[in-house]
Amino acid sequence: MTMGRTRRDFLRTTSHTAAVLAAASLGQVHAAGNEKSGPLKIALIGCGGIMNTHVKTLLQMPKEATVTWLCDVDPQNTKEKLDRLNRSSGAKPRVTQHAEDIFNDSTVDACVIATPNHWHAPLAIAAMRAGKDVYLEKPASHCFTEGPLLIETAEKYGRVVQHGTQMRSSPVYDQAAKVLADGILGEIKFARAWSAEVRPASILVPDSTPPKGVDYDRWLGPAPVHAFNVNRFHKKWRLYPEYANGDIGDDGVHELDLGAWGLGMKGDVLPTRVTSHGGHLFPPYATEFFDDMTVTYEFPTGQQLIYEMHSVTPYGLFGVDNGNVFYGTEGYMLFSRRGFFNVYLGPKGTPGPKEDKAIRGQRGYLEHMRDFLQAIRQRTPTRAPLEVGHRSSALVHLANIAAMTRGALEFDTNAGKFRDCDEANTMLTKNYRAPYGV
Repeated sequence: MTMGRTRRDFLRTTSHTAAVLAAASLGQVHAAGNEKSGPLKIALIGCGGIMNTHVKTLLQMPKEATVTWLCDVDPQNTKEKLDRLNRSSGAKPRVTQHAEDIFNDSTVDACVIATPNHWHAPLAIAAMRAGKDVYLEKPASHCFTEGPLLIETAEKYGRVVQHGTQMRSSPVYDQAAKVLADGILGEIKFARAWSAEVRPASILVPDSTPPKGVDYDRWLGPAPVHAFNVNRFHKKWRLYPEYANGDIGDDGVHELDLGAWGLGMKGDVLPTRVTSHGGHLFPPYATEFFDDMTVTYEFPTGQQLIYEMHSVTPYGLFGVDNGNVFYGTEGYMLFSRRGFFNVYLGPKGTPGPKEDKAIRGQRGYLEHMRDFLQAIRQRTPTRAPLEVGHRSSALVHLANIAAMTRGALEFDTNAGKFRDCDEANTMLTKNYRAPYGV
């Protein structure tokens, strides 16, 4: 296998290679040139934290999209977004606690889904079945088996999907991709990714009652029934596996996505071996995830991706809290989704290309949403299609499972399961509480 040539071919078409089949499927749904006129009608589902960024982004594109629905189980969240949209654009979207109201509205073109992770796949699948295109926040799935189901649904219904790994749309990413494609680093042998951000410790508190107006049963959705607890609600739900995937599934999925990209991996390539270890360096507090992890992924190409997660220190590698390094035979690239990259060549680390000063710090949020809207109109693949989103999310799931079981596991990429470890294979999927599920 000629890695250099394969790598260049991949990186020159970095945002589309993994979605060739999706393009064919999308083309069957809308004839070429049959673009929708006027602003696209968008529904926002899950109106908490990251949705603030999406609202800000959409408000910058009034001719391209308008928000017609807001959905959240907490009326306070929808009120905040409604007030902001009304002040900024005069928009008065409809409000609901039930996503089914949106799916039943034939005028809605697309949904932006930014709920807790356990709701990502059920809502995205329901939206696609209802004929809506989907901007799905990361990680795409809460468990491994949801990924292939998402891909299958998108292909069956010819839907456009953008995964919320926004750096793939940054102009910084584009410039770095060109440098990688030019081959000045030689063959990329391995990559290192990391995230180092201190998370405030949450002490255990007794169960209580949900805030007034919150539909808590619907918030739980497919998750097991559990009494309301503030540590399991807004923002802090990330502490529990019933709803989240740990820090590796929060900031980590961004870095893993970029690490695999830097290696030149196509979107459907999964590792064949995962070695993962985690620890609890914080004093005992309200979480069931590791706050420190070290993971090594070995791919069929022989390349490796090493990931480090540290929630007890803000000090990452190379002075960057979140980043990647792509090591080649002729040099290496430091790349950060904080919006920059540096190249160092030869044994003396001679400085090479870097991002243009004019684009430094750009993280791709606006461009990612614009790419999604354009893909809807043109029925073309997005920069972060589901094939890529599934692989990035799968790296999260495989690492968590390995750390919770044997520490080192072989993965059969054709069968989509671990070799000779029944315990690990049971963790690739989950049970869904009726009537919620996929």
